[in-house]
Amino acid sequence: MRSFTLVTGWTILCDFDGTISVEDVIDSLLDRFGRPGWETLEQDWRAGRIGSRECMTGQVSLLDMTPEALDKHLSSLWIDHAFPAFVKQARELNTPIRVVSDGLDYAIHKILGRYGLDDLPLAANHLAPATPPRQWQLTSPFQAEGCRSGTCKCAVAAQASQGGAKTLLIGDGASDFCAADRVDFVFAKHRLIEHCRAAGIPYVPITGFEDALELLPRLLDGSLLAEHTPVALALAVSSL
Repeated sequence: MRSFTLVTGWTILCDFDGTISVEDVIDSLLDRFGRPGWETLEQDWRAGRIGSRECMTGQVSLLDMTPEALDKHLSSLWIDHAFPAFVKQARELNTPIRVVSDGLDYAIHKILGRYGLDDLPLAANHLAPATPPRQWQLTSPFQAEGCRSGTCKCAVAAQASQGGAKTLLIGDGASDFCAADRVDFVFAKHRLIEHCRAAGIPYVPITGFEDALELLPRLLDGSLLAEHTPVALALAVSSL
């Protein structure tokens, strides 16, 4: 797994689909270009019969699109309007930020590239052309043994915390649940809010990166963590 340099006491790990991006990229591709069969894979994943890596590998093989159609579609997808300012702030505060996604690396680079952010370190599944009759194939360079996800966010979080670094996770859904259990603090959206609340994980709910812009300096100076850690501990004790 690739490494990155620690500059401050915190490192930020940020989900892409539904967190940085306004909509889920793979879902939008399947809705537009997916051949029959991808819905069955989705149902099997949601029922827990297969992992996300097996699901997405099969779904990507069912995408019927040319490279030109893919690029045109990606050009219509948008990110949270405050994310570029958040990246700028993190860099000014000497805090490394890495995009960690169970999505598609090509799509993420293409979308972030429109905002001059395609230089952000990225851990994601790899999308590449396939041998006909298939058009596309997916590989998972950040998978881990025993993990059914394409990108093992737990392994990335463990790596980020090496040497005593604190880690902030920013995410929104089920692919972030496992990593949330292994970081020091979470900025949570959507389904991740309930998971953090139920598990007693120190977190704050956010609606987007405008909130994160206000919260990040307070996290780095220690005040935000101090405010929420006692609450988390109390919740954990009460659940015993």
